[in-house]
Amino acid sequence: MKIGVITDSSAYLSKEQAAKYNIDVIPIPIIWGDKTYYDLVDIGFKEFYQKLADSKDLPTTSQPAIGEIQKHINKFVEQGYTDLIFIPISSGLSSSYNTVVSIAEQEKRINIHPFDPRVTCAGEADCAMLAGKLAMQGADVDLIMHDLEDLRNTLDVRFMVDNLNHLKRTGRLSNAASFVGSILKIKPILSMDVQNKGKILAIAKERQYKRAYNHIKKDFTELIKDVPYPVHLTIFHADDEEKENAWVSNYQESFPDVKVDQSIIGPVVGVHVGQHTIAMIWGRDIDSYFDEDWKPLSKEEIHSPVLNDD
Repeated sequence: MKIGVITDSSAYLSKEQAAKYNIDVIPIPIIWGDKTYYDLVDIGFKEFYQKLADSKDLPTTSQPAIGEIQKHINKFVEQGYTDLIFIPISSGLSSSYNTVVSIAEQEKRINIHPFDPRVTCAGEADCAMLAGKLAMQGADVDLIMHDLEDLRNTLDVRFMVDNLNHLKRTGRLSNAASFVGSILKIKPILSMDVQNKGKILAIAKERQYKRAYNHIKKDFTELIKDVPYPVHLTIFHADDEEKENAWVSNYQESFPDVKVDQSIIGPVVGVHVGQHTIAMIWGRDIDSYFDEDWKPLSKEEIHSPVLNDD
């Protein structure tokens, strides 16, 4: 059994992460006027947000073409892989997952195992890195899919957008109607229903940024206080490094036992949330799916209270 891993560019894995865990990344197209850009291939992070701020025409996104997906699958077939774990952006945000499922049903040369992370950005990245690391350490498909589901069960998301216009424009906010007519100073607090359909939902609103920040921090505090596993938190931004750094510093100080990382909201997701969005995704630390020698834990060991408490 030789197992490969594919994700898409909305995970915003660094080149180093993708190489380290042997993950293939399919770039997602962005349609801007009469031009098509490929996420972080021919439009960069800073370039995208500058263009978004300056342009009167606003972009949309599209899922990767079936032919493009097939090219990536073909590479694994040619290299003798027997199985492929495929982790696209949340099915609640794109039809990519359903496309992958259809391709998997028709593909006879290699066994494709689609996994819906029901998140994007850092949560999708964690799923891809866990799958890649497990595959490299000799785990079989059954254990990889089991651990991916286990990780997804621990994931949660909170984020703030500068305004709701982009989410409303692209139709990615499920309960947008509840915010119609809201005054400009309202700071909506958003999440993703990771344990349901992976859609974006507004779950609360505050009248000031500081109150919204404290609301999110209180949610995080409550939701992690009794979990029986080590927590990994990633804070990420849409071209607002100063704000991200302030969040990271505060969370590192307030939660010394939580592993805190940083990432970005790249162009494809930025189309929908807009500049200055700040977000956080957290869940079980993927390192805790391995023993001290980096051997994958069995299903029974993963759920052992003794192991989880160590």
